[in-house]
Amino acid sequence: MDNINNMFKDKGYIPFDINSINKDHTLNCILILDNGSYFLGRSFGSEKKCLGEICFNTSFSGYQEIITDPSYTGQIITFTFPHIGNIGSNIFDEEGNSKSIAGIVVRQHPTNDSNWRSEISFNEWLIKNDIPGISGIDTRLLTKIVRKYKSCNAMICYEESGNFKLEKLKNELKKHPKMDGLNLSSSITTKKQYKFTESVHKLISSEALNLKNFKPKIAVIDFGVKHNILRHLVNLNAEVNVFSENTNIEEINNFKPDGIFLSNGPGDPSATETKCKKLLNNLFQLKIPVFGICIGHQLIGLSFGAKTNKMPQGHRGANHPVKNLFNNKVEITSQNHGYEIDIDSLPNCLEVTHTSLFDNSIEGIRHKSLPIFSVQYHPEASPGPTESSYLFNEFLNLIKVSKNAKT
Repeated sequence: MDNINNMFKDKGYIPFDINSINKDHTLNCILILDNGSYFLGRSFGSEKKCLGEICFNTSFSGYQEIITDPSYTGQIITFTFPHIGNIGSNIFDEEGNSKSIAGIVVRQHPTNDSNWRSEISFNEWLIKNDIPGISGIDTRLLTKIVRKYKSCNAMICYEESGNFKLEKLKNELKKHPKMDGLNLSSSITTKKQYKFTESVHKLISSEALNLKNFKPKIAVIDFGVKHNILRHLVNLNAEVNVFSENTNIEEINNFKPDGIFLSNGPGDPSATETKCKKLLNNLFQLKIPVFGICIGHQLIGLSFGAKTNKMPQGHRGANHPVKNLFNNKVEITSQNHGYEIDIDSLPNCLEVTHTSLFDNSIEGIRHKSLPIFSVQYHPEASPGPTESSYLFNEFLNLIKVSKNAKT
């Protein structure tokens, strides 16, 4: 623990010794980071061991949507907001594959649920979905450590006796692969093509988008797509078909799409682009509108010659200000990504449309001659609450212009 002692000796933090603090073995769970630091706490949810890249999310609400976001595949989420789980859980707030996340870390042990929308308690929901958690952690200290040491792998381990074999667990953690080079979307992409028909909630639905005399066909390439993205596409009065990242251009052409959507997803975008390079190139050659979000945004950049970088700590939260460079307006956005497009590598055919007001990183791009654009953040989420949903309307307008040009 010397590294942590030195790091925080002037901040008033005194890391504990595992033998002295847990001498009565009342703490039955441990969180270990690959930089050597560790925290003792209480287990909740599934009582199993998990390993993954640890990150933190600063959102005050939406914990169930966050946990079920497929972009968190293989990661352990630290919630910086202390009260997680108090409104329970329900089927409507799930965004995707709830079994893809590795585990969660919280400050306060989850309380009983108290909300009219709750169907089962948060703890029961975690057990049902085989997701382990650890509580009682100083999440502010943990966040400082993650920020200092950047991309850390971590382990959550439950032991009923409270007697942990620390060195053995640390050696096991060292063998866990880093995120760089991992194409995680292959493990969660849909196995077969399907049609999605559910629209957005009536409170955020826009009548202006429901053009009953125009029903475009949109092909979604699933790298780990969130349900609310699909709902927003349906809200365009579109016929939405979802395809695996393993699909081929013949299957896409058989659907005869008017637009292509590249979804969000987990892992290293350069690894995903390598696997899907042929499909992406064929899609762009169709010269129909393409819209990308999150890893879809990064794949567009990579396909046209840009590079991506692993960020020191990523962007994960619901309060990220993004500036639209074309209208000088600021949007409060929801974000979840650990990679970014390298601005110095951006080819001449692409231009920046949005930037982060936190660190000036690229938040949006568009092609200068093709109907292709993308954003790094999540316009289907509602932190603003809906000030970024205009991007779906822009996609629809591009599709209309493209179809009119062909007639």
